[in-house]
Amino acid sequence: MIEFFFDCSSPWTYIAFHNLQILTKELNAPVVYRPVLVGGIFNSVNKSVYAAREDMNSARNRYMLKDVQDNARQAGLAITFPPKVFPVNSVKAMRGCLWIAQDEHVKGRLTEFVDAVFSAYFTDDQDISQDDVLTEICRKTGLDANAFLAGISQPAIKDALKANTEEAIRRGAFGSPTFFVGEDMYFGNDRLPLVRAALLRARSAT
Repeated sequence: MIEFFFDCSSPWTYIAFHNLQILTKELNAPVVYRPVLVGGIFNSVNKSVYAAREDMNSARNRYMLKDVQDNARQAGLAITFPPKVFPVNSVKAMRGCLWIAQDEHVKGRLTEFVDAVFSAYFTDDQDISQDDVLTEICRKTGLDANAFLAGISQPAIKDALKANTEEAIRRGAFGSPTFFVGEDMYFGNDRLPLVRAALLRARSAT
């Protein structure tokens, strides 16, 4: 089993999410999707991220933007980065992921919804913090937008997102995407080969 701690505001997480679908299909591996707020993680254990963003024209950040595009191209994704709204407030989208995952009637649409949120933000440059954008994503993915908006306002959903974020921090996460195979943590899209190897080792051991 893979635990995938993720926030849809991260371009690297978009790429990792896409590549994770390929990996899990190949190995028939179950995934537990764990939505978090990466800003909460940064504020707690990785505040240096904010300083690094101050000069997007630095050599490091110019390379980072190129690296995103190189990896997106390899994955077959179109990413516009940074979008008009960056960083984006992803709290409603991430609460939505939790609401979908916990509702027996719609949880089968989770990965389709996550993919649509990523695409809206990083390909179509839409502000995923806005209700009208989320309403259109619901329409595209066959979800009842009114039920969605009501669901994400539930105290239990808000508390669950906070709990996921706190758990990620407690287990050593410092950003998104973060993967766990058992208690082994792996950070970043480029660690997916190690995730694959960990899954195979676990299967061999059992």
